[in-house]
Amino acid sequence: MGSFKEATAIEAAGDGEFTADLDAQWSVGTKLHGGYLLAVVARAAAELAEHPHLTAISGSFPMAPDPGPATIHVEFLQASRTMTQLRARLTQNGKPCVEALVTQGTLTEDDPWWTRVEPPEMLAEQDSFRFSGKPPGGTFEVPILDVVEARIDPAALGWAMGEPAKQGSICTWQRLADGSDWDPLSLLVALDPVPPVSFELGAPGWAPTLQMSAYIRRLPAPGPVRIRMHANDVTNNRMDEAAFAWDSSGRVVAQANQFAAVRVPRS
Repeated sequence: MGSFKEATAIEAAGDGEFTADLDAQWSVGTKLHGGYLLAVVARAAAELAEHPHLTAISGSFPMAPDPGPATIHVEFLQASRTMTQLRARLTQNGKPCVEALVTQGTLTEDDPWWTRVEPPEMLAEQDSFRFSGKPPGGTFEVPILDVVEARIDPAALGWAMGEPAKQGSICTWQRLADGSDWDPLSLLVALDPVPPVSFELGAPGWAPTLQMSAYIRRLPAPGPVRIRMHANDVTNNRMDEAAFAWDSSGRVVAQANQFAAVRVPRS
C-alpha cells in the first residue's frame, strides 16, 4: 500500500508541465476517484503558486483517465498579496481528462470568526462499521477503501441489506490508511467520500463526478475527519452532493459541492 503523497507525486517536465503516474489503488471500481484526481492537479498547480496552501479548486471531468502516466499543464493567472490563481489541465494520450481552476492562499488553525455549521452526532469511530475494498451490497471492488479507512454508523447501513432509508444523507469517519494526517490536498479525497449518497437512496453503483468545487477553510488537526454529505435533488440520472469535513477538534476544515451521474433504479 502506497502513501497518499506517493500516489499524487509529480515531476517537472518543462515550463508549467508536469508528469504523474496515476495510482490504480485510488479507484472506485476501475475508475480513478474524482477527489484523488483533483489532488494530483492541485499538487502540480502549487508548484507555480506564490502562496503555500490550496484554498479553493473547481474541476470538471470531461473524460475518465486510466491508471498510469498522465501530464498536467499549469498556467499561472495572477497573484495578489493574499492569493495565487492558476488554471490546470490533466491530459492522458493527448486528451483532456480534468480541467481545474485553482486558488492558493495561506491557511491557519484559527477558530472561525462565525459559523453555523456544527459537526454531526455520530457513534464513536471505533464503534462504526469499516468498509473494505468490497463493501457489503456492492457489485464491484472499491480499491480506494483499502487506502482510505471509511467508517459509518451501523444504523445507516440499511441499504446494504436492501432497505435504504432514503434520507439523502450519509456520515462517515475518514482516515488515511497509511497513518498520514490530513492536509489541504488529501482533504479533497475525504470530500468525495465512499460510499456516495446514492447508496443511501437505494441506487448502488458507480457515481462518477462530473464537476466538483471544494473549499479548504483551515489546516486540519491530527486525527480522523468526520464527513457529512447530503443530496438535494436527483433528476435525469444526475445528483448533487454537498459535503462538509470536521477535524478532530470539531472545526470545519473543508467543504465541497459536486454534480455526479447516478443510475436510478427502474420502477
